[in-house]
Amino acid sequence: MAGHGEDEHRLTDRLAALAGSGRHAMPELELLPASYDLPGARLIDLVQVMDRIRLDCPWSSRQTHEGLAKYALEEVYELVEAIEDGDRHELREELGDVLLQVVFHSRIAEDDAEEPFSVDDVAGALVEKLIRRHPHVFGDESAETPDEVRTLWLAAKADEKQRASVTEGIPLAQPALSLAAKLAARARTAGLPVPVPEPGADWGPALLALAARADAAGVDPEASLRASARAYRDAIRRAETAKAAETEAAGDREE
Repeated sequence: MAGHGEDEHRLTDRLAALAGSGRHAMPELELLPASYDLPGARLIDLVQVMDRIRLDCPWSSRQTHEGLAKYALEEVYELVEAIEDGDRHELREELGDVLLQVVFHSRIAEDDAEEPFSVDDVAGALVEKLIRRHPHVFGDESAETPDEVRTLWLAAKADEKQRASVTEGIPLAQPALSLAAKLAARARTAGLPVPVPEPGADWGPALLALAARADAAGVDPEASLRASARAYRDAIRRAETAKAAETEAAGDREE
């Protein structure tokens, strides 16, 4: 386990001195990267702990990707809530819970009989993707503004995916307001003249139009609505408190 970097540095320095002196026969040694407290060292510990749990825990050993899917959604929503609340302690904990989902699913994937992969495969593919999509950092392209970076990212992504439609890759299971804004943004970015349905008796077109307008104005409609809903929740709680105080005061008057 990582966590004792100072003592471990002294140990490795002493071993190196003994080996270099030529006066001592040294056994074969294997130095694990985690023993140096390098950035990411505890991730190695996490992978080892997850492997042990997967093997020895009666519940974890029986889990599947499908069975864990709902937890991934829950953890992401809890992470978003921690961010919106500005709670740093909760933020760190919820990031850990999201990371657990990645490591857990990766460990389950190792047991697949036909197409196994590990957390290293996941991380390796992500490293390659980040390098490809940041040619202004790792290549010869130039980007001075966030908009220029986004243009390069989208170009690299389009080249990788070779998709037949701009709608491909948009998860339909996401919240409806986010889905509507994403579809409108893709159509606008591609320069496709697809009009938003006119609001009628059905609320759907009206909500779609609002989501498209918000996205075009640079506003995340899902986050905006959620912020308003949270403020409305707080107003409800204040009303409850006032009503309870009024009821209590009325009871006191009757006595």
